[in-house]
Amino acid sequence: MYVKYLKCSKCGRIYTLEEKPVMCKNKDLGRLDIIYDYEAIKENVKPSDLKNREFYMWRYKEFLPLPDQRFMVSLGEGGTPLIKAERLAEKLGLKNLYLKDETRNPTSSFKDRCMSVSVSMAKYYGFKRATVASSGNAAAALAAYGARAGIEVYAFVPDFAGYGKIAQLLFYGAKVFRVKWVEAEDPTVKMMRLLAEQYGFYPSPSFGPFNPYQIEGPKTISMEIVEQLGWNVPDQVFIPTGAASLLTGVYNGFRDWNNIGWIDKYPKLVAVQPEGNHPFVRAWMEKADPDKIRPWEKPPETIATGLEDTFPWDGDAGLRALYNTNGYGVVVNDDEILEAMKLLASLEGLFAEPSGAAGLAGLIKAINDGKVDKDETIVVLVTGHGLKDPDIVKKTAGDAPTINPDPKEFFEAAKKHYKVEF
Repeated sequence: MYVKYLKCSKCGRIYTLEEKPVMCKNKDLGRLDIIYDYEAIKENVKPSDLKNREFYMWRYKEFLPLPDQRFMVSLGEGGTPLIKAERLAEKLGLKNLYLKDETRNPTSSFKDRCMSVSVSMAKYYGFKRATVASSGNAAAALAAYGARAGIEVYAFVPDFAGYGKIAQLLFYGAKVFRVKWVEAEDPTVKMMRLLAEQYGFYPSPSFGPFNPYQIEGPKTISMEIVEQLGWNVPDQVFIPTGAASLLTGVYNGFRDWNNIGWIDKYPKLVAVQPEGNHPFVRAWMEKADPDKIRPWEKPPETIATGLEDTFPWDGDAGLRALYNTNGYGVVVNDDEILEAMKLLASLEGLFAEPSGAAGLAGLIKAINDGKVDKDETIVVLVTGHGLKDPDIVKKTAGDAPTINPDPKEFFEAAKKHYKVEF
C-alpha cells in the first residue's frame, strides 16, 4: 500500500486511511486528495511488472488506494479497447484518431472504474449502506458494485432521468428516488449529503468532495491509453465534462506516471461541456481562479444528461489540469452532440449516449476552430453506451418502416424512408 496520507484541498487538514476518512470533518467541501509515496512505487514497481498482469483496471493496483486486495470489489472493469478510428479520421481530415471505448465496461460506462474503487474502500471500512446523487450512470455503477459487495444502495436521480437508467438501478436492487429539480442547486446532491452527514451512509457520487476514492479509478484510463499507444503519450485527449471529476482523474493518471518517470510529458486535456450547462468551460474562458468557479445560474438544458452538474465539484483540480497541460475548453450544442452520436455509430460502430459522444462533438468543433493539427495523435473518450438513454435515442433515431414480406414493398419503403436508390 503506497498511500502516505489524504489532504483536504480547501483547509489542508491531513488524514490517514486508518481514520476511515470520506469527507473533510471541517465540512468545507474540500476534496481529500490522496498523496502517494512515489519514491516507494518507483523503487518497487517497474513497467515490466505489468506484462504478466490481466489487462483490466486493477493491474495498476499500486496507484489505487485500497490497502488490502482481499476487499477488492470487481466486475472486470477497465481494459477497454483503444480503437483507431480510420473512417472517422478520414472524414475529419486527421491521421491518428483513437476512440477509448468506455462503453465496454460492465454497466456500460466509465463510472464502473470509479465505483469499483469506491465500493472496495466502503467494504474495507465496513460500511453497510451507500448513497449516491447521479443522473444515472454513477448510480447504476454503484448499484452493481454494491450488489456485488452486499452493500445497500440508496440512489437519488433527477426527476427527468431516462427510464432505461432507472430500470437498471432497480434490477440491481437499489432503492431509487426521483427528486424534483426546480432551481439551479442540484437537489440530488442535497439529499445524498443529508443521508451521509446525518445518518452515516457512505456517500459515493462521482465527484470528489463527497468521496475521494472514486476519482482514483479514472486514472487508469490514462495508464491504459499510454500502454495501448506503445508507451507513447497522445497530443490531445477530449473529455466529456460535468463535475470535472473524470477530467481530474485522467490528469492524475498522467501525473502519477510522470512522477515516477514512466512517461515524461502530458497531453493537452480538452474539457467538453454542453451549451445549456457549461460552468466549468466558462471558468476556463474567464481564466478564473480555480477556487472561485461560479455555479451555473439555472437548471441545465441539454440532452447530455450525464453532464448536468450545475456546479463542477472537482472544478478546482480540473481547471488546474487544463492550465498545467496547456489544455482548453469547448462548448457544444445539442445538434452537434447528436451529429457526433450518428458519426460514431455509422462510421465506427460505436453507439454512444449523448454525454458519451460529447467528446467527439468537441473535437469536431476544435478542428473547425483550428486547434487540432492533422498530424497529431488524438484520443476521444467515449464514456457511455447509447442504450443508457433510450428515450433520447428514440426521439433522434426515428423508427423503422413496417412492410409485408414483399420485395416490391421493400424497395418502395427503402426509397421513401431511407432515400435509397437501387
